[in-house]
Amino acid sequence: MNPSKEFEQLFARDLRKLKEEIESYPDETSLWIKSGDIKNSAGNLALHLCGNLQHFIGAVLSGTDYVRNRPFEFEGSVERKQLLDEIDKTLDTVSSFFQEASQETYEKKYPIEVFGNEMSTFYFIVHLQGHLNYHLGQVNYHRRILLK
Repeated sequence: MNPSKEFEQLFARDLRKLKEEIESYPDETSLWIKSGDIKNSAGNLALHLCGNLQHFIGAVLSGTDYVRNRPFEFEGSVERKQLLDEIDKTLDTVSSFFQEASQETYEKKYPIEVFGNEMSTFYFIVHLQGHLNYHLGQVNYHRRILLK
């Protein structure tokens, strides 16, 4: 069974939800709030998710020309429109990969060692989905806790 359709649906669902969360912030400034033990703003988490997926799925698996700037993901800021555009670009990148991926794609070794050991592409895609969902939950809590 080729899981591409299911993966595409899950990633699209969560990236659309990320976009909805970012749009739910009342203003630009609130996207970048950090407070107390909350070290990552919603904007930075969204930048991180986009950078992560565009690097590991786009550049590594699909051969896009995306160049990741991981420090900026956690330290930088952009206007909300640019952030929303980046989420859309990430969705396009991810969807394009899943539309082209074959069963053999998932069975192959992931091209780079991310955690210091070899893993299948299927395993790493499952990890990326979990990572996306984890940070999506953080964005939701960030908005509800800091903006009450």
